[in-house]
Amino acid sequence: MFEKILIANRGEIALRVIRACHELGIRTVAVHSTADSAAMHVRMANESVCIGPPAPAKSYLSIPSVVAACEVTGADAIHPGYGFLSENANFAQILEDHGITFIGPSAEQIRMLGNKVAAKDVMRRRGIPCVPDSGGTVDDIGTAFRIAGKIGYPVMIKASAGGGGRGMKVVHSPDGLEGAYVTARVEARTAFGNDDVYMEKFLGNPRHIEIQVFGDGKGNAIHLGERDCSLQRRHQKVLEEAPATGIDAATRNCIGADCARAVAELRYSGAGTLEFLYQDGEFYFIEMNTRLQVEHPVTEAVYGVDLVQEQITVAAGLPLTIRQEEMLPSGHSIEARINAESYPDFTPCPGLVAAYHAPGGPGVRVDSALYAGYSIPPYYDSLIAKIAVHGSTRDSALAKLRQALDELIVDGIETNAELFRDIAAAPEFRDAVHDIHWLENRLKSEMAA
Repeated sequence: MFEKILIANRGEIALRVIRACHELGIRTVAVHSTADSAAMHVRMANESVCIGPPAPAKSYLSIPSVVAACEVTGADAIHPGYGFLSENANFAQILEDHGITFIGPSAEQIRMLGNKVAAKDVMRRRGIPCVPDSGGTVDDIGTAFRIAGKIGYPVMIKASAGGGGRGMKVVHSPDGLEGAYVTARVEARTAFGNDDVYMEKFLGNPRHIEIQVFGDGKGNAIHLGERDCSLQRRHQKVLEEAPATGIDAATRNCIGADCARAVAELRYSGAGTLEFLYQDGEFYFIEMNTRLQVEHPVTEAVYGVDLVQEQITVAAGLPLTIRQEEMLPSGHSIEARINAESYPDFTPCPGLVAAYHAPGGPGVRVDSALYAGYSIPPYYDSLIAKIAVHGSTRDSALAKLRQALDELIVDGIETNAELFRDIAAAPEFRDAVHDIHWLENRLKSEMAA
């Protein structure tokens, strides 16, 4: 087992990893920018190292700075959390070259699965259903017109190397294709340093369903069911739940087994998520995330596992402690992402937290690095807390979520908590008849009213 782990991240996910390490008796190192010197993850770690100024490119994304911090402190492994360097194959390779364990899949696996076009090809060859697409990058507008005519409008242009809605354009007719194609490539190049794009069929009213998998790197893998991540704004997840409504046990086990088999064949190591669009009873693979997900708490609640500790032990070369036959879902869990932003205009609201009270009670979990007197810096993602509730049924989980939102106190800044109160009260969400477009359309209607 590792003696010391450096956490190459910040905020609530850094705290989450620190807690898992301490429960395993492992010492921790926090890295931080000058803007995060008073952050909670710095206070909770056994050691801390300042790795640069506030700008992520000069601190949390600086591979030389992170590696130097690891060597100075004698850490023998790095947990990347999510975001930042978590899916950077070059980072994983450099750690391997320096004899430092990357708690995640290999650099080769990240390269292969981190590119959406390559990942779809890999999964298609292993029997995983995919959305009809270009079969590779689309390198010129003539090819774009030919492929769009073949798969049929509407089509979606997507950045091969990215996510989060950047470099993504929906085209409903030939008239809009050229402008969307050019814009998507410019956005992709700006956001990811890579202007490769591909095209796929645009589904009208799908849900976003993802399958959690876990491999030991030795040819064994399991799945831990699915999460519904259909509530999205600007292609960013807002609320997640598990298990997904309307998917029976036989369907869950079938798609889950297929996903587990595929990653086992790849000798995949650690946590991973296969993301699908789900429409009319059919799954269509769109991408794989080779890391821990923001929404992992809902899976932990429903399956009674600690995914972070499992990541650590598998990276240390130990066998999986969880077996497929033991992975039976219990109850229902919902997670709301609380951001430091105003609602309904979603303007970021960094600043001093004058008072903070986290909700509690049976079945309520809050992952947050907030405390009264903490000043939220303006340089990073606005996520400040995740409220994950667990109940025996979806209705009971919804009731817990409403109560938790009522108990939450964050004074001094604005948050989007009211958004989730509105969602929880909406008949379409209560009846689980929403799709990935529902929230965006609802917000647009409210703004126009």
